Amino acid sequence: MKFGFQMDPVQTLNLDTDSTLPLIFESQKRKNQNYIFSPSSLTFKENSIFVTAREIKFKTKKLSSYITNKEKILNLNSLSYIFIRQDPPYNMEYISSMHLLEQLNSKIKFINDPAGIRNAPEKILMLKFKDIIPPTLITRSKNEIDYFMGKYNRSVIKPLYGNGGQGIYLLDKRDKNYNQIIEKFVDEENVPFIVQKFLPEITKGDKRIIIINGDPVAALKRIPKKNEFRSNIHVGGNCVAVGLSRNDRKICSIIKETLMREKLFFVGIDIIGNYLTEINVTSPTCIQEIKKVHKIDVAKIIFDKLD
Repeated sequence: MKFGFQMDPVQTLNLDTDSTLPLIFESQKRKNQNYIFSPSSLTFKENSIFVTAREIKFKTKKLSSYITNKEKILNLNSLSYIFIRQDPPYNMEYISSMHLLEQLNSKIKFINDPAGIRNAPEKILMLKFKDIIPPTLITRSKNEIDYFMGKYNRSVIKPLYGNGGQGIYLLDKRDKNYNQIIEKFVDEENVPFIVQKFLPEITKGDKRIIIINGDPVAALKRIPKKNEFRSNIHVGGNCVAVGLSRNDRKICSIIKETLMREKLFFVGIDIIGNYLTEINVTSPTCIQEIKKVHKIDVAKIIFDKLD
């Protein structure tokens, strides 16, 4: 079969942490042809979607051994599966590519479904589950933030469409930079941003749980560096193997119906303490980290569960 991967430029990927290349490698092991392309190359013409794509192959078992062939024009309707794997920001380019991919033949299977991704920004989808998320404010109003801070004292402020732990700040009214941090968000963000009650459990790490076809398959805990409250791997968080608690399984059960309805097959959720803090559907990560600490091959599980 032919598989397509809409993704960031392959030469920009971190070979030690990237989760797309392990998926392509697993696909190659199963004798599929694999093509990579960027969302910016999507073209609608002749009632189909065409892209400028490259076939990608691995010469050895090392992810660094990949080679790509010359560019070719590829009709995406010739593919059996398409993995949508480019990182946010979740902006109009991103949304436009989801609309265009929806025009493809209904026989093509997506991981994840374009409409499901479009309807599920990470920090907004969780609002459907108000009983299991921390106190949350989404706004551009400093007055609203001041009122929120009056109730919770310490909070985390972050871009609504960011990723990888970038642009996240700890808000404390006693901090001399309190007003400057809020002003930075008001001046630099042209959309609302998110403020959440600070959860002190983050000092012990947050938990990333991988969900495949509605069911959790593995979890790891990301531990922040000393004097750091962000646990993301991109900013130096350390990974350790953990199991699923009763509360973790309860959260997974609560969100399963929504994930299945939106055809969100490969999902990574984040939990701090007892709270759900994000539902990652655009380009879930941690495949390599889970394989290292758990010996669980998430890429293999994904392909085993494909229709």
